[in-house]
Amino acid sequence: MRCFYHIGLILATFSSIVAALHQSDVGIVDWHQPYAGVPLTSSLSTAPTFHAKAGRPPTETLLLTATSSNVLAALHASNGSLAWRFIYEPADTVVHYQRHGDAVVSLSGPGGACLRSFDYSTGQLILEKHLHPPHAGYRLDPDDFGLGTAVAAMEGSPDIFALTSGHSVQRIGESGRVHWVWQSPDNTSSVIYAKLVTTPSTVYVAGLSKSLASYTLHVTSLSVSTGELIASVDVPSSIAEGPSGILTLSSDITAPDPRVVWLEAGTIRSVALIPNLTEKPTSVKGSAYGKIIDIGLQSKGHFVALKTDDTGRVLKLDAEKGGLKVIWEFADSAKSDRFAQSFYIGGLDGDGLPYIGRVFWSFMLGKAEAQVYAPHLAERQGLVSGFTFGFDTQTHGIITHVALHTAYVKELDLLPYLVLTTTTGAVQLWQGDIVQWTREEGLSRLQVAEMVELPEQKTITAHVIDQDEIFAERIWRQLADAKGLPLYLFHFIKRFATGSYASAQQRAVPAFLTASALDSLARDAFGFRQVIVAANDLGKIYGLDASTGAMLWSRILGLGWAAQVGGQIIPSKLFVVRTVTDGGSPEAVLVAQRRANNGLIDTVVFHVNALTGEDALGKSSPGTVLQGIDLISGPLLEAYQLPGSSRAVVLVDEFRQAYIYPETPTSEKAFAGAVNKLNIALRTGGPGQRQLRGHQFSDAEGGRATAFATWAFSFPAGEEILSIIPRPPGPVASLGKVLGNRTTLYKYLNPHLFAVTTTSSNTCGVYVIDAVKGTIVYHASIAASKGKGKCDLHATLVENWLVYVYWDEEYQGIGQTKGQRLVSVELYEGSKPDDKTESSELSSYSNKSLAITTIEQSYIFPHAITSIATTTTKYGVSTKDIIVANGNGQIQSFPRLLLNPRRTKDKPTAEEQEEWLVQYDPVLPDDPHRVLSHNYYVANVGRILTSPAFLESTSLVFAYGLDLFCTRVAPSGTFDVLSETFNKVQLVFTIGGLAAAIVATRPMVRQKRLREKWYQ
Repeated sequence: MRCFYHIGLILATFSSIVAALHQSDVGIVDWHQPYAGVPLTSSLSTAPTFHAKAGRPPTETLLLTATSSNVLAALHASNGSLAWRFIYEPADTVVHYQRHGDAVVSLSGPGGACLRSFDYSTGQLILEKHLHPPHAGYRLDPDDFGLGTAVAAMEGSPDIFALTSGHSVQRIGESGRVHWVWQSPDNTSSVIYAKLVTTPSTVYVAGLSKSLASYTLHVTSLSVSTGELIASVDVPSSIAEGPSGILTLSSDITAPDPRVVWLEAGTIRSVALIPNLTEKPTSVKGSAYGKIIDIGLQSKGHFVALKTDDTGRVLKLDAEKGGLKVIWEFADSAKSDRFAQSFYIGGLDGDGLPYIGRVFWSFMLGKAEAQVYAPHLAERQGLVSGFTFGFDTQTHGIITHVALHTAYVKELDLLPYLVLTTTTGAVQLWQGDIVQWTREEGLSRLQVAEMVELPEQKTITAHVIDQDEIFAERIWRQLADAKGLPLYLFHFIKRFATGSYASAQQRAVPAFLTASALDSLARDAFGFRQVIVAANDLGKIYGLDASTGAMLWSRILGLGWAAQVGGQIIPSKLFVVRTVTDGGSPEAVLVAQRRANNGLIDTVVFHVNALTGEDALGKSSPGTVLQGIDLISGPLLEAYQLPGSSRAVVLVDEFRQAYIYPETPTSEKAFAGAVNKLNIALRTGGPGQRQLRGHQFSDAEGGRATAFATWAFSFPAGEEILSIIPRPPGPVASLGKVLGNRTTLYKYLNPHLFAVTTTSSNTCGVYVIDAVKGTIVYHASIAASKGKGKCDLHATLVENWLVYVYWDEEYQGIGQTKGQRLVSVELYEGSKPDDKTESSELSSYSNKSLAITTIEQSYIFPHAITSIATTTTKYGVSTKDIIVANGNGQIQSFPRLLLNPRRTKDKPTAEEQEEWLVQYDPVLPDDPHRVLSHNYYVANVGRILTSPAFLESTSLVFAYGLDLFCTRVAPSGTFDVLSETFNKVQLVFTIGGLAAAIVATRPMVRQKRLREKWYQ
């Protein structure tokens, strides 16, 4: 008998996981979207650039970029797909990359502490070398200041020369061996080096030394082979712009001496670089200039200079006379009200020939314009090609960066390719005036998300019948209404004949549906298809199809009055304020803070139709910027949603005043009815003196309700709040747990509970607090990670179950080990089984509210985690699994039975086996069957969102961070759906056979009964 209990427990614990994770389910029940992140466009050292191998077509080029998600990535120019990416550690920020031949070299960390080399085509890591300890690196402003790389062939192998921290130059061999290191004697105290350029014999580093009113150019020459100092001189100069005011130029075609170029008092000056640094500076005469621009063609000897009226000129190295010469001036490029500020860009074709482009927005045409100059065409007189293209500012925002690649199709015919990066994080490739693809990299910066149920498909469309409708028109209308009948009959007969009915392992959107059917959003049979409404910190809100990941709609969030000065929309909370059960289309409300560039902060609300993205209030037209409602003239403290059918949102400002949205009589009535029951906790106090204060709301009485403090809890000095985790509302199917001895442990279901995680220099804390009177229900103090220097702590709270994970370094004890610890805590009513206090309805001021039994157990977790959540089902009948995102890029599921804190230390008794308890094992096995993400690498997950499906057995899981991943899980198995192996055909034939047998035997039975009556 005991053996059967063990078998039953194992099957119950793991069968749902094993059944849900077949290879055939990949791409059917889940989807994964990898992203690179929003490109860093503030510097050419990190911005997107085209790179192609010699002689290859433009479709085989790669687009390299470093991103705000700390990623170095390459995109296929042909379709925008991700070719490869390298994700850096959070403390190892990528600050510079450059392609050299078949390798891509990057510098990361403070002062460029770590050098890496990647294969250009595959992204395979070739070399990783730490050039100096991170703490020894200098953080300069901007981040790429004082950094540079170059590659030169030395003794048959390519060696890398690296400038780091603005004062150190190293030569690193192909194997990673450092041949020599040169450091500036003053160690950046007077000179900070910013540029690095090499020749076959000499390495030159150019930088700036601070003088009284400006900067002075300083140049040092070193021996390539030994690193010995050749010369170091101050060049007579006066540079006002700082690092952006100097360039280095070289040429691999004409091979003149490299030059350093700078702008001085409206004049462009330059000096040739020779080993002894004895050359005198020269000037470009003829015009006054206001700025010089690096367009990424320094190695080709080209750059752009702006005259004082912003007219753009192209200059290059003069191979014949030495110095610089002007080779082109962009016509009509002076500052004007007719167009926005121009982007000047450089690019290469497949043969490595340079092109210079100008891109700007024309206010007159309402389009973007581009001009591409080819200096080598038309017998080296230069050729310009221009065109306009319809960039959609209402959908993608404002262009922030442009990258250029050009194909020379035939004589005097150019085919330019432009890659645009926008303020909303979109990356677009344009081939001339035709957009080829768009990547919404803003989805890698999502801050809030919610799932919204879809309405059912309407099978009958209502028509307004014309009274004068003739018979032919009526027949035609009825035929149009019945256009879907043949398809319905076909699938009905197919289902009846084959038993092919809807399954939980099928796509939520059947493949046979037409495009028009997909356009009309409707719920599938099991409610797997929902809309994910999400917003990022770049001012954009999206609607995604939860079944496929396809983007249904997107809207730019308007800045309102702050559009005149600039600013940022930062999402705070997202609420679903209308569902399909309320009638009409579902709606969502985004509560955000608007930070204007003039320092003002206020709170704005955006109200959208969740199915279409349209303004639910009708103030913003479709296809335009979504304008919000200015609700609070100041920062937001907190936002909550009222329980019940009203779904009104309550916002609290810095003066503790309550704002109700929407401001309707129904919402205000709902708030007035709940005002005496609302208990909220707000953070107060300055750094190092944090407090939590409980608040209740006073009656409005003609004005705004104000929150007043009811209790206060002071954290220990130096302890900061990491997160506040409310107990989510939802149905509770079971109020207790029946034990093997027939007693019951009743769950402590206080609806006012919330969890708090804290951090300090020495300890991390986990608290569970009653929001009504501030009682600490549970508290644990954890030693902070010394190596990581922070509290790597994550927690979730649902019903009476608290789970938190942390990094444990206290492994001095016997049998202890360093690693991730998961602690499972369950709270029960009373001091012993069968004690029942009805905590879900009990007043927090009752003495019985403190009668709590806490049961906890810790486990060793296999990996570091970045996020944790619990599954959610429609009625709460299914058991709850823990869903985690681990440091290996996996989404894992752990059943509650495995994390039961009542697991026995000894062999389970017969009564314990009846509860399906197994013997305690401190190590949670790293079972690949629990990996929901299969072979997908889901990078840098920041949050996991779960939502119930229409089936009670199934929960939807959406993980978002750098990547997006969505799947569905059945913690207790798909008990409410027939399995895939169920033989429906045999069932139909069996029932049909029985029915036929009944029909056939009925006359026989009737005759038998008749004969029996004759003999009675």
